This record gives sequence, structure tokens and C-alpha cells, in this order.
Amino acid sequence: MPALSTTMGHEPGLYELLAALPSQLQPHVSRPEDTSFLQSMFRERSLHSLIKIHTRLQLYEEIRPLPAVKSVSSLVSQLSEELEGKTSSGDVKELLALLSRPHVKSLLSVHDTVAQKNYDPELPPLPDDLDEDEDSVKIIRLVKNKEPLGATIRRDDNTGAILIARIMRGGAADRSGLIHVGDELKEVNGIPVEDKKPEEIIRILAQSQGAITFKVVPGAKEEAPVKEPKVFMKALFDYNPLEDKAIPCKEAGLAFKRGAILHIVSQDDPTWWQAKQQGEANPRAGLIPSKQFQERRFAVRQPVTTLSSSVRSSTRRTSSFRRSFRLSRRDKKTNKSMYECKKSELYDTADVPTYEEVTLYRRQTGAKHRLVVLIGPTGVGMNALKRKLLISDPQHFSITIPHTSRPKKNQETDGVEYHFIAKHLFETDIHNNKFIEYGEYKGNYYGTSLDSIRSVLSKNKVCLIDIQPHSIKHLRTAEFKPFVVFIKPPPLDRLRETRQNAKFISSKDDKANGRTFTEEDFQEMVRTAQLMETQYGHLFEKVIVNDDLSAAFSELRLALKRIETEEHWVPISWTHS
Repeated sequence: MPALSTTMGHEPGLYELLAALPSQLQPHVSRPEDTSFLQSMFRERSLHSLIKIHTRLQLYEEIRPLPAVKSVSSLVSQLSEELEGKTSSGDVKELLALLSRPHVKSLLSVHDTVAQKNYDPELPPLPDDLDEDEDSVKIIRLVKNKEPLGATIRRDDNTGAILIARIMRGGAADRSGLIHVGDELKEVNGIPVEDKKPEEIIRILAQSQGAITFKVVPGAKEEAPVKEPKVFMKALFDYNPLEDKAIPCKEAGLAFKRGAILHIVSQDDPTWWQAKQQGEANPRAGLIPSKQFQERRFAVRQPVTTLSSSVRSSTRRTSSFRRSFRLSRRDKKTNKSMYECKKSELYDTADVPTYEEVTLYRRQTGAKHRLVVLIGPTGVGMNALKRKLLISDPQHFSITIPHTSRPKKNQETDGVEYHFIAKHLFETDIHNNKFIEYGEYKGNYYGTSLDSIRSVLSKNKVCLIDIQPHSIKHLRTAEFKPFVVFIKPPPLDRLRETRQNAKFISSKDDKANGRTFTEEDFQEMVRTAQLMETQYGHLFEKVIVNDDLSAAFSELRLALKRIETEEHWVPISWTHS
């Protein structure tokens, strides 16, 4: 076998040598199981890792710079002594003066320090008390800085052994490639762990700094490295692992706020996913509750006061959630809800917001604009913001024309103020789910139809609508791609100051009877905004506090410009329909 006589590390190289060995050994192997054994041995990851280490060390030996002399200072001293008697030469005098300068002497001293230091890597010595009966024991030394090691442990219920439960992607343990899921942990820094609880071991690791030595028995099989999947989730709730009693290791958890984009790097554990926050520099993944696990936890919690119930309890008040038509709730002649959606409000209370898979999206030239949905309590200033947008660019922004079953007035034009249709036709359209919202006021229907939205978008314009928050979900489709903006009131004191001369208008058909805001209006506005944000905040993509109308308008205008021109995150279903 001539290839075996090739010098290690030279041509044809170790990789070529390994590739050639199975075929060269074939004539000397009679049993199929021996052939299988040889092939599996030469393909073993650990063997290839050792070859890589050998290649790196050999390359280091070949290219590392070596100093010509290790003590330049002594050489300069000898040179100065020999030149002392030859000071008649100007060049000699200049050289002696140069060599006697403090900066040059310091430079030479630094050279000698570096030249005499040994920079070769040093492996830690094996422990004296190594148990020779253990067939496969690994002594691993990792350098731990301020970051966690990125591994969690568990106790085997049957054997009592302490096992590596998971390796956090991108963490110190993962980057080392030395510790694997299923490895049995025997010692940490020389301390046996058989009789210790996982919490005690975690405490030892947390308190350790610098190099940490592990004694482990490798698991039965080392899994091949898995390529990180490109799965991104938008968080629909806040999460703090330090407050989670169920998490296996609080230090391994990843905290996030509602709206954060999470790169899910592992879903192997059905209960605890591994994720990174998109845009953060930390390479280590952290534990987060899986979608299924978090949904179960949310489902068993006591239901909080919903916005729907608050709407029903506020029917006796003068304020209303309806803005587009300002439907009054003081009409005692009807027992129906004054404003309805095409699905029951129970849809909202049954919804459990956890995560939503998202992808990057950029509007292509000529494509329809995203629908712009404004949400907020009565009196917060959404109509004023819509007016400013329409005035700023009437060719770019537009609003829907509502439908009504009331008779047309003399000064009105069909298709301008309203689309006027007969009551029975309106009821037919309700039955056919053609309205995203509708209501009844003084015996007449009013509503926003889906076709009126489509009509604006088909003209390559940005459609502006304001609706009740529970109607958002029925617009969240690939067709409309709604950009939901929550217009939020400022604190009460500022609210009183900025709205003291404003008018409260209860109905689009009743602008002449506008009245000034009352203290009850202000308190209701703030309370309603809080309820909206609590129950529907996970659907809001932008929150603008309308403290100053000009500032709020500028912020809104900039946000709308960005979604038209820049890449942003949207539900993945909007781009794969």
C-alpha cells in the first residue's frame, strides 16, 4: 500500500489519504461487516476534526514568524561598546545617539519580551484521579466569559445521571463543538455532580469565571450539525424568563417585548424553542416557550375584562367606539348592538396571541398599496389626521365612501357623501358578508363595504379607514395587507389641555350639534385606549400618541412613506397565497 508511506501532512494530504484507504484495504478485508466498520470509522466526525486540528497545527509551524535573535538589547550593548572608540565618524556618533534614546531602548525591550515568550497552545493536564474503568471519558475545558455557557441539564429519571438536555445554538458550548446533547456530566471543576441537583450545578456554573473543566461521558451518538432554519416569528406578547416558573433554566431564557422579530433556530423541543432576536449582535440563542405551550398556558388563565364587555357596559355613556359614522348608542328604540361585525365578538376572546410567522416584504412598483387602518378611541383625533393626509396629497390618499339605507338629501350626490341603497338591499349585503362593519342609527343602516375599499386600492391610491378594533382581523388578508396604526391619547392632564376647545361630534349627520369635551369624555378616552391596547395591541404595527396634531401627522406620514418604499415584516401568509 504505497499511500501509507506518504509523509503525514504532505501531498497527497491526509484527506486524500483517508479517502484512498478503504479501497486500498478492500483486498485485505473478507467480511462485509469489516468493510462497513472501516467505512464508518473513516467517516467519523471526530476523526475528521482531529485531522483539521493536525492541519492547523502544521500550518502554524510552517508560517509562524520566528525572531532572528531573542535578545536585541544585549546585541545593541555589544555594538555600542565596540563603537565607543570610533566616535570620530559622524555616522557612528549619530548611530550611538539614536541607540541611546529612551524610546528606542523601550522598543528593543518590547521586542525581547515578545521574542522570548512562548505562544504555543498548552493543553490542560489530565486529572490524576481519572477513572481508567470508564471507556470513553472526555475532559473538556471551556473559557467562560460573562456570557452563559449555553447548555441546559436534566436528571435521568431512571439512572439518576446528570445529562446535557440541550445545547443553545451560537452559545459557548455550541461554538466549541465538544459538548453534545445526551452527554453525561460527571464533574465540574473537579467537583462530582452525581449527588447534586441540577439547580446546584447551574449555581456552580453561574459562579465560575474563566476556564471551566468538565468531565463527561459522551452520549451514544453525536448528532450531525443542523443548519439553522430560516423561520421568523413576530412576538405577540411580552416575555420575561426570570418570571417564568416553568422554564428549565432562567439564565438560558430569552426576554422579548411584543412586536419583536424572533429568529427561531430550533423547534426540536415541542415545549421550549431556541430563538435569537433579529438584529441583535448576541450569537447565542435563548429559550422561549413554544407556540403550542404558550397557547395552552394562556388558555388556562382567567379571562381578563375584554373590550367587547367594556363596550356593552359603556352604552349608557355619551362616548362611543364608532368613529366613521359616529353611531349614537342613545337610541333606545332598537335592541340590536349599534355596531356589528360579520363575525361574533366571541372570536376575539377565543383568540390566543402568541407568535405569528413573518417574512420580509417590499411593495413592488405598480402593486396595490397596503390598506391603512386607524384605530383609537372617540375624540383622539383620527378624523383630523385623515383630513391632513388627504389635503397633503389628494392624488395619493383617499377614503372609502360609506353605504347607507337612509333617503338622500337634496344637496347630496349618490357616490359622493354616501352610496344610497334600499334597506332590503343593505340587509342582503349584510347577509352576504359584504360589509366589514355596519350599524343602525335612527332606523337606517350605515356601513363600510369591502368593495368600497377595493375601489380605492384599484385606483393605485392609499385607502384610509378607521374601524372598531375587533374588525381588524377580518381585513388581515393577502389582498389588503393592512397597516394598523393605533392613535393613542396623551395622559389625562395633557388631554385636558389640548382638547379644552375641541368639539365632540357624535354623528357624521349631526355635525351642527357638536359639544365641548367633558371630564367623563377624557377619562373614557384614556380607559378605552388602555383596553384597546391590552386586547388588540398585538395587531398594531405603529403606535402614535396624539399629543400634538402636527407632530402626530409628521410621524404618521413618515411611517406610511416607509411601508411604501422600505422592506418590512409581514405575515408570511400574505406573500404565499
